[in-house]
Amino acid sequence: MALGLVQIPVTAFAFLGGALAIGVGFGGQNLINNFMSSLILLIEKPIKVGDVVEAEGVLGRVTTIGGRCSTIRRFDGVDLLVPNSHLLEKTVVNRTLSDNMVRYDIKVGVAYGSPTREVFHILEQVVDEHGLILKDPKPVILLEDFADDALLFGIYYWIEIHERLDIRTIASNLRHRIDRLFRDAGISIAFPQRDVHLDTVSPLKVQMVADPQPKHESTKAEAAPPNHEKPNLPG
Repeated sequence: MALGLVQIPVTAFAFLGGALAIGVGFGGQNLINNFMSSLILLIEKPIKVGDVVEAEGVLGRVTTIGGRCSTIRRFDGVDLLVPNSHLLEKTVVNRTLSDNMVRYDIKVGVAYGSPTREVFHILEQVVDEHGLILKDPKPVILLEDFADDALLFGIYYWIEIHERLDIRTIASNLRHRIDRLFRDAGISIAFPQRDVHLDTVSPLKVQMVADPQPKHESTKAEAAPPNHEKPNLPG
């Protein structure tokens, strides 16, 4: 009766109620999906707190697994909130699923003409000296490619992940040590460059070409002062 007096049709409330029900349904579906995903994560444990994972293009450590989302802390300290359903529906790389050992690599390019065996022994020495690099599995050093500007070496090593370990610091320390030992041995780290070779069999011909449109020198002409005297008219 009251709705009729203000001329508000009952169908308007039915439409709004239906739209609200659809919205709540979609929102509830996402909540239920993420909650069920959290139960699967806690029961099957494909990912657990403390694992180092790569998800959503981010590498970090799982710090919490909640009812709706999980927290992945990157190695620079930034926390990333990932819905639990994404951890099950999308591809996630768990680097510590079976153990805490993780393999990393460093690429080093040296100039062409460098003694490759000496480079190999220097890289081997650098890896052996570092206390956080595991001896088993044994590190691997390879001459991987004859690149355009360098002889490309690869260093593959294993480390044991723990909470306060910064993998970037290990890689930085290795690079500092490699640079120091290369300098001592007179080995140059390669950089992009191009060599130009001239044909010296025949003499180089140099030809001077005249300018087809020579420039004309401008001359400065002094303008004569105007003659203000009256002309002599015949009497």
